[in-house]
Amino acid sequence: MAVSMADIQHLRKMTGAGMMDCKKALTEAEGDFDKAVEIIRKRGQAIAAKREDRDALEGCVLAGVNGNFAAVVALKCETDFVAKNADFIALTQSILDLALANKPANLDELLTLSLNGMPMKDAILEKSGITGEKMEVGFYEFVNGESPIAYIHPGNKLATVVVFNQPGIEVHACKDVAMQVAAMAPVAVTRDQVPAEIVEKEFIVAKEKAREEGKPENMLDKIAEGRINKFYKESVLMEQEFVKDAKQTIKQYLQSISKDLAATDFKRVTLNAD
Repeated sequence: MAVSMADIQHLRKMTGAGMMDCKKALTEAEGDFDKAVEIIRKRGQAIAAKREDRDALEGCVLAGVNGNFAAVVALKCETDFVAKNADFIALTQSILDLALANKPANLDELLTLSLNGMPMKDAILEKSGITGEKMEVGFYEFVNGESPIAYIHPGNKLATVVVFNQPGIEVHACKDVAMQVAAMAPVAVTRDQVPAEIVEKEFIVAKEKAREEGKPENMLDKIAEGRINKFYKESVLMEQEFVKDAKQTIKQYLQSISKDLAATDFKRVTLNAD
């Protein structure tokens, strides 16, 4: 039977499947939308199974807060078209809601939770079957503490969560820091939290650069130490220049709001190339 372009576009909006796939499914289902969706789902599952070795580089990143707990999740797919689909975003939100309600300790524990009356992996496979794309929960991060805040950057490709050491902090101040984490990608809250392997690598790079610049051999360690201090100021959250006011650091900004106020933890998840 002939199917209209309006019906094809409607089914595409419902499922995120391609135009030709929607046309074929509607034709086979003789215009029955429910049957067409099932046809797309079954065909898509077979296709998705064959695409397991493909890279899922697109997706949706969302974050939220529940009490003193904040979490961020990323559901990944293959194309930006699927990532922007309302059903895909809703599925990501459902996964985030489960994380906020159950507070799993890690990604593996998150994936054991039930979603839409079935194991999460099956719910994701069902959606994958409709779109025909590989899908996977690529990231799950969380923080616990006072005054948690979640920030989702426009486009749903980047999100952050941050907590502080004092309750009752004004939302605008918390959001400023969450946006700072999004924009400046710090590696730790304070310099003593920077992993030793990162510090060692930065020191070796700085020392070698100084050597290439022709600096005296007996001065290389001192020069490298100076450059490590510069690295800390650029990469440690509390020492970074505040993006909204470069005259003060994040530490100074927070202490201008409340004495001894500080961020204690953060997580940043992005699908963009930093």
